[in-house]
Amino acid sequence: MQENEKKERNVQNFKTVQNPSTYKTIYKNETTPKSKIGFGKGILLPFFSGAVGCAVVLGTCLSIPSIRLKIVNETSHMESTTNNTSQSSGYVSQTSLSNYSDTAVYAANKILPSIVGIEVEYNVNSLISMFGRQTQANTATASGSGIIISDDGYILTNNHIVATSSSESYYEVSEATKLTVTLFNDETKYEAKIVGTDEQTDLAVIKIEKTGLSRAEFADSDNIKVGEFAMAVGNPLGMQSSITCGVISAVNREVTDSDGKKFTLMQTDAAINSGNSGGALVNSEGKVVGINTLKLSGTGIEGMGFAIPINATTDITSQLIQYSKVKRPYIGISGMDLNEKTAKANNLAVGIYVKSVDDFSAAEKAGIKIGDVIVEANGKKISTMDELNEIKNSHKIGDEMKIKVNRDGQEKELTITLGEQP
Repeated sequence: MQENEKKERNVQNFKTVQNPSTYKTIYKNETTPKSKIGFGKGILLPFFSGAVGCAVVLGTCLSIPSIRLKIVNETSHMESTTNNTSQSSGYVSQTSLSNYSDTAVYAANKILPSIVGIEVEYNVNSLISMFGRQTQANTATASGSGIIISDDGYILTNNHIVATSSSESYYEVSEATKLTVTLFNDETKYEAKIVGTDEQTDLAVIKIEKTGLSRAEFADSDNIKVGEFAMAVGNPLGMQSSITCGVISAVNREVTDSDGKKFTLMQTDAAINSGNSGGALVNSEGKVVGINTLKLSGTGIEGMGFAIPINATTDITSQLIQYSKVKRPYIGISGMDLNEKTAKANNLAVGIYVKSVDDFSAAEKAGIKIGDVIVEANGKKISTMDELNEIKNSHKIGDEMKIKVNRDGQEKELTITLGEQP
């Protein structure tokens, strides 16, 4: 019993002392027996003396810059080690957002001088008036965005901004009658002319007479990955040089617009509003990866915008500048898709029913006739016009295509030499 009591007393006689220079824990075995000293002398006096000594030493150290810097760095290192330990143990540690902020600032400063605001004027004609006569309303305006692609004034934008015309039951919107461009940090309005438009890709090139402009840099949009930083830059609601940030939500997304045209686009959750069309979607380096062109809106929809990949625009842009249009291969038919149900009901083969053949077209020269059903192109079974156009568009003007048609129950192979779309 006495031996156990002696061991317990030895354990209790261990004291913990912290060394301020190393922060190591030192265990000291006190074997000296306690002497009978008063509480004031034995406890309070050493405590206050030690506190005053520590304050003097710490104040002296912090007043010396090199020592102060070393203490701060060591403390930061310890905090970093603690954070890493907490992450590995399954706890979430705090992360500084300064790097994200710096990325956004850099990207914005890089791209903003290359983004312009576009104002469009057009006429709206009333088709039916109170007395049955056609009247003309006042000039209407709209706004959009554009990307400077050369230092001598060429600007890339969307076709639907500068070349859209439409008619409804009671009114008709004309083509753009006037275009004006506003540059970054420049209140001057520059009148622009339309160089070329392409409805199929929703791209257009306009030009202002000014040199020394800041041309945007393009990234390789084929290498874009889901989750990458994305910034949308443009002129939403007429608010010049606005940015919104997000990520790339998806690539190669098949989207059909309100007119039924299909596009292969890049999806982002960076906010895209009216007027952002034609502006840039850029990466963390401030390089253009896409052209903002569409968004989904409605109840339950949040953060679904789409951009044309910039790699898909380069050939189109070159042709618009050179020819004012895009030269595409051309067959010269109009057709109707026949699925199994429709084909069986009309005693026809599954494929594309030829409804019309254009005069002097490649189709007419190849011997295609109204009533033929196209069932194969270049050795591939097809049943829709989209499939036929996809194969056609992979060729150039002057290339040959092998077409198999079903005519009166008999299959016939024809060779088409692709012409130029008029």
